Amino acid sequence: MDATKQSQNQVIWIVGGSSGIGLALAEGLLEQGCRVVVSARRIDPLRDLAARFPEHVQLVPVDVTEPKTLSDGLAMLLERWGQLDRVILNAADYAPMSLDDFDAALFERLMRINFMGVINGIDAVRGHFLAQGAGEIIVTASVAGFRGLPNAAPYGATKAALINMAESLAPEFAQRGVALRVINPGFVRTPLTDKNDFEMPGIIEPQEAARLIIRKLNRSGFELLIPTGFGLVMKLIRILPYRLFFALTRRMIKK
Repeated sequence: MDATKQSQNQVIWIVGGSSGIGLALAEGLLEQGCRVVVSARRIDPLRDLAARFPEHVQLVPVDVTEPKTLSDGLAMLLERWGQLDRVILNAADYAPMSLDDFDAALFERLMRINFMGVINGIDAVRGHFLAQGAGEIIVTASVAGFRGLPNAAPYGATKAALINMAESLAPEFAQRGVALRVINPGFVRTPLTDKNDFEMPGIIEPQEAARLIIRKLNRSGFELLIPTGFGLVMKLIRILPYRLFFALTRRMIKK
């Protein structure tokens, strides 16, 4: 069975699908004939998507900071489709922060959405996947989680936490037949990255990011690095000694 037919036989739940990578992923998977459940706090922006693919899409409102909405969402999709094969936990928020703008509340908010939102999502589907001994949990992290970058302390910390968490849990899930994987995108043009006031190297459109992710979905491997070239550059930066790393990041700070 080829990759497209394999995906068409699956039900894929995208949590955080109202814009950016999540919406582009939903569109790309639906165009391949997949059955896709799309969740976000606001589903009104998704009405057009549902009208275009009425037989293959289900809209389920969730708030990742409210665990019950995720468990209710799982129940709703199982009632309609009778199965769940993959969940992509993509909900996130972002705001840049310099030292002069230090805001403890921003750290707390981003950790609640970006990190605990994913934890709540894993908790919602964990029992279902373990009971069937199969399934895939895909977490959207970021290359920003590889090392601490200027003006990204709150966001980068959440993504570093996601990568660490997934690395820790993946072997145990694998022993039970469930794959836990991580998407590490570079810069993707979304409403979140539009907040940046600096040039973003290697930036790609969400449709291109979705195309690359979909191409890698049916391949094996823990990490989906998107795009590969920029991701490998960030991996090289990750292994720099601190002396060289801080020399580089000091040059990134606006005076």
